Amino acid sequence: MTEQAQWFLAAVQQPDLDVKQQAEQRQLQLTKPTGALGDLEQIAINLSALQRTVFPKINKPWITIFAGDHGVVAENISAYPQAVTRQMLQNFASGGAAISVIAKHHHAHLQVIDCGTVGDSYNYVGVECHTIRAGTANFAEQAAMTNQECLAALELGKNSADLAKAKDADIFIAGEMGIGNTCSASALACLLLSESAQQLTGLGTGINIEQLQHKIKVIDQAVKFHRANVANDALKILAAVGGLEIAAITGTYLRCAQIGLPIIVDGFISSVAALCAVRIQPQSREWMLFGHQSAEYGHQRVLKELDAQPILAMNLRLGEGSGAGSALSMIQLACVLHNQMATFVEAAVTGDKVAP
Repeated sequence: MTEQAQWFLAAVQQPDLDVKQQAEQRQLQLTKPTGALGDLEQIAINLSALQRTVFPKINKPWITIFAGDHGVVAENISAYPQAVTRQMLQNFASGGAAISVIAKHHHAHLQVIDCGTVGDSYNYVGVECHTIRAGTANFAEQAAMTNQECLAALELGKNSADLAKAKDADIFIAGEMGIGNTCSASALACLLLSESAQQLTGLGTGINIEQLQHKIKVIDQAVKFHRANVANDALKILAAVGGLEIAAITGTYLRCAQIGLPIIVDGFISSVAALCAVRIQPQSREWMLFGHQSAEYGHQRVLKELDAQPILAMNLRLGEGSGAGSALSMIQLACVLHNQMATFVEAAVTGDKVAP
């Protein structure tokens, strides 16, 4: 592997611990009992350290949706046909999807990237086509991607993060679209965590219980098929059973950590990509805020592995970055409270507790 191809192994930036301590001190001076704003306080403190300022802000959020098709749909593991991936790309770009509405609400830049979908060439306004291959191979029978294709997908993620940074984005959300990608994410989680598909597989896009049992069987067999070839190597695991869009998100997370751009991780699929990133570059974890805990089976286990405290728990299961986008409001609120509340001195309020 060339030095250029190993960009993702380069050191990541470190949070500013001095600024973090200053932010903690500011929280102690605000006109409220210590810790009274709970997790909102910690969000602001953590973001202060990442942005290297006692007064963190989210003024220019950036959202990129990565899309890719999955060969494993040939195993009948999804309730929806593969054509939906392309149809949703047009919906994202035209403003009709949930994440499109969320992006507009937050005045966020929305980038839509086709990493590799199935179908004839097309031209949708607002969709960037960077086709690596027309969907992954069926990982029940062979590796989903070659190593080079996996590296190319990581590069797509890197390029998106670099563009966001160049446009002065102050936080990054990666969303995904791809029929069959919960199956891919479950297989990834099984190999990364050495656990069974029974524990880490859910209903995805609304399959029934009978279909779920079939999906579990497909994943278990695929995991057994690939395990000896991938061992504990996250990159090999990603190429074996991952998706083009999942690999791109992994690349985005790694690059964001390198260039100092905070991340809001979305649901199950994005969290598995985050786990891949952390296995490749452990210190990238510092740059991740976790938007929510989804209703998808297995997400809680992945969050636990990442030692993550999700901001929301609202039984979301849409993907697209919608959970991360929903959490953006709470993160912005945390910043506003941290920055704009008066201190005890400013409000001429005594912060001393009355002795018993």
